[in-house]
Amino acid sequence: MKTYSAKPSDVVRKWYIIDATEAPVGRIATRIAALLMGKGKPQFTHHIDCGDYVIVINAKQLVATGDKANKKVYYRHSSYPGNLKEATLGEKLTKDPSFVITNAVRGMLPVNKLRAERLNRLKVYADAEHKHDPQKPELISIKDIK
Repeated sequence: MKTYSAKPSDVVRKWYIIDATEAPVGRIATRIAALLMGKGKPQFTHHIDCGDYVIVINAKQLVATGDKANKKVYYRHSSYPGNLKEATLGEKLTKDPSFVITNAVRGMLPVNKLRAERLNRLKVYADAEHKHDPQKPELISIKDIK
């Protein structure tokens, strides 16, 4: 019996909606990364992008356990001496709620040529409104998964 290998023409992409208020950031990010890679599909192939589209709503009300809103720090550096900037999770959520989810998912995707294309299929919205109703997305509850 031969091993099945998916072709790019065989890939059928679905649309999913995930509510960010249901679970902590890490649990949501792992589920999103698996959907973007297509890990749950029977035709999953490592070198072919078999993933689906994911819409995240209510990113503004993201759940962070413990005191992560004040203690988790994001760093960035401009490559100039003494120019290290830092911002807490709470500051990032007020400024740009989509950054926190996108950054968490980006860290969970494998580092290869497919990562940028997978991240382009991630749509993050601060509120419950989104513009992807014509695609008929399917709502996924993170609480149901164990």
